[in-house]
Amino acid sequence: MPHATTRDDVRIYFEEAGQGTPILFLHEFAADYTNWEPQMRYFSRGHRCIAYSARGYAPSDVPEGEVYTYTHFYADALAVLDHLGIERAHLVGLSMGAYSSLQIGLNAPRRALSMTLAGVGSGSEIENLEAWRQQCRANAEQFETLGSVEVAKVTREAPSRIPFLVKDPRGHADFYAALARHDAKGSARTMRGFQGGRPSIYTMTDAIAKVATPALIICGDEDDPCIGPSLFLKKHLPAAGLAMFPKSGHVLNLEEPALFNESVERFVTLVEAGRWPVRDPRSLAPH
Repeated sequence: MPHATTRDDVRIYFEEAGQGTPILFLHEFAADYTNWEPQMRYFSRGHRCIAYSARGYAPSDVPEGEVYTYTHFYADALAVLDHLGIERAHLVGLSMGAYSSLQIGLNAPRRALSMTLAGVGSGSEIENLEAWRQQCRANAEQFETLGSVEVAKVTREAPSRIPFLVKDPRGHADFYAALARHDAKGSARTMRGFQGGRPSIYTMTDAIAKVATPALIICGDEDDPCIGPSLFLKKHLPAAGLAMFPKSGHVLNLEEPALFNESVERFVTLVEAGRWPVRDPRSLAPH
């Protein structure tokens, strides 16, 4: 099985398809590499596409210990690129994967040709940060005590997941059947370390304002926890555009695959043509 090895000797499983400028897909907490299949098939017609499972998600390793911080996760993405000899790639991330993509933009900007940040920033509100972290710890305990099957039954009815259920009950059922098969220990460790330990994006304003990497922010208008953070990133990332998907929730690449693919394809095409610049100061409203 193809895998990359991280600096701390964790094996990261990946798959690739196609040729051309690389695109790296970074999945959300409730997903794994398989959930990018509609994008792998579409974009591999003109690009070299790579999808991988994060640490804690089989068939990648599920290591023990305190090795599930947000720094581990974005470093793992870079380890995949390093293993494949890829200097720079377009990063397409959803939720947890979007946060990792943003961290690459902040900490290793030369590696990112562009960043697609979809469903980004839940749990960022400073006033609710401790409550969010307590909930993450509670969710981690649920994975440990109840297992992935029982947690999936609850997660599939979260408010931001309902639009997916309404539009595509078959796809929704497949998605949560896959979540039920996740390694419970890996999910618990990810929930506790990454989800419950990552800094709020609202604490990174100055650093974000220095990231000139082309960025496309995509948000569902019924994904309430991500609307504020998406607007925040649009305001502060110098080369960001914002796409709001109507009547849409969190699982955007599966809930609206055609619209998602069209939006990302247009973005990537403009970036590669040098037509996605930093925002012109003349377009900023006077204070």
